[in-house]
Amino acid sequence: MERRQVLMGMTTLVALAASRVFADIPAMSPEVVSGTRLPVGQRKFTSPAVEAVIKKTTKALKDPELAPLFANCYPNTLDTTVETGAVDGQPDTFVITGDIKALWLRDSSAQVSPYLPLAAKDAGLKTLFRGLIRRQARCILIDPYANAYMHDPKAMTDLSWSQTDQTDMKPGVAERKWEIDSLCYPIRLAHGYLAATGDVTPFDDTWRDAMRTIVQTFRDQQRKDGDGPYKFNRTASEPTETLAHGYGWPTKVTGMIHSGFRPSDDACTYPYFIPGNAFAVVSLRQLADMTEKTGLDADFKAECLALASEVEAAMHQYGKMKDTSGNDIWAYEVDGYGNALFMDDANVPSLLSLPFLGFCAKDDPLYLRTRAAVLSGRNPYYYEGRVLRGVGSPHSGLNTVWPISLMIQALTSTDDTEIHACLGELKAAAAPRGFMNESVGKDDTAIYTRSWFAWANSLFGELILTLMAEKPHLMT
Repeated sequence: MERRQVLMGMTTLVALAASRVFADIPAMSPEVVSGTRLPVGQRKFTSPAVEAVIKKTTKALKDPELAPLFANCYPNTLDTTVETGAVDGQPDTFVITGDIKALWLRDSSAQVSPYLPLAAKDAGLKTLFRGLIRRQARCILIDPYANAYMHDPKAMTDLSWSQTDQTDMKPGVAERKWEIDSLCYPIRLAHGYLAATGDVTPFDDTWRDAMRTIVQTFRDQQRKDGDGPYKFNRTASEPTETLAHGYGWPTKVTGMIHSGFRPSDDACTYPYFIPGNAFAVVSLRQLADMTEKTGLDADFKAECLALASEVEAAMHQYGKMKDTSGNDIWAYEVDGYGNALFMDDANVPSLLSLPFLGFCAKDDPLYLRTRAAVLSGRNPYYYEGRVLRGVGSPHSGLNTVWPISLMIQALTSTDDTEIHACLGELKAAAAPRGFMNESVGKDDTAIYTRSWFAWANSLFGELILTLMAEKPHLMT
């Protein structure tokens, strides 16, 4: 089933107004049926370090709802979505999103990131990360413009909605929507792995070629010399599924990077997607930080730093708009001609997530003004319902809040009352099923999308562990 899922109640399926309709129904997580983790013998991957964290954390959590929810969610990626193997005698790891049997560069990175702090002391986890870093590098070299990939690099897509796309579909590609963040997440994962372990084993010639490809792709998508090599059209009833003229709407050359699609896999309204450009700035500096240890040369480091500075300067010049008091805030998307869109989408990168990504501090005045606008009626996808209040996404339809947005809100907040409220809403959102979902009805938590969405589960685990370390008075 496509990423734009149906809204599912516990006993009913309510169709969304989506761009395409298929007869197949998304896979229901076997865990959600029971409300608990899979039995040990059915789990895809087991980490002694992860199990120790679950035992320690659930014992320390005094909240009778948080403890079992953490025990369910934190290991969900390992339990249900990881497939390990070997390619050319080296570790290989393929991570599906859950109910879609393809690897998204974004999701796979975010799903495993909460386990990074444990990799140094768990050999199995270290092998898993080595395999995923290598797999992502090979995927990028297949096609840096793809967002999702097949397990078999020689197979054409088996995703029904991608099979007639008018773009240069290559074997091994599941979907070819160009999204800036797709190339940022593998850098973020590699940087986190190196920092956590000091292990340089996965950073071989293939990985270095992939990193050079990323930087060249960012350069090409500055579009200083024409539209560049990427073009995409899809026959669809929703405008979010295709690009105007194949390239997106016109822009002025600014130094920022064009994105065809948002991390929701929905088409950009204006091609300069500000959260994606912010993520690229952070990722390029992380890549520069890694050069010496990973065998990349000084010239490449200088190129990364120069590109990051150019993009950031262009963001400050072209990427802002005014709040209701006439003060600068970040726009969501711009075209360089003065046209700007303000909204936010729960998918990360988002405006709300800028400190989480490392682009700015939580108390940065420009961010705080932007954050206030995101969490208000200024944002057409911010909802306040009878049960939940938070940011949703046009991708999942109206009047649904994404648990991921509540997690990011808590992770970027310095206010204990706000964080406590987010935790309460997360418990309410997950209560009917025992796991996190993509989106949940603002007025009725029996309405939700995607019963098997590992990214949301992993991020919830990361939130709980972060709060245990930084704000234990809220947790114990």
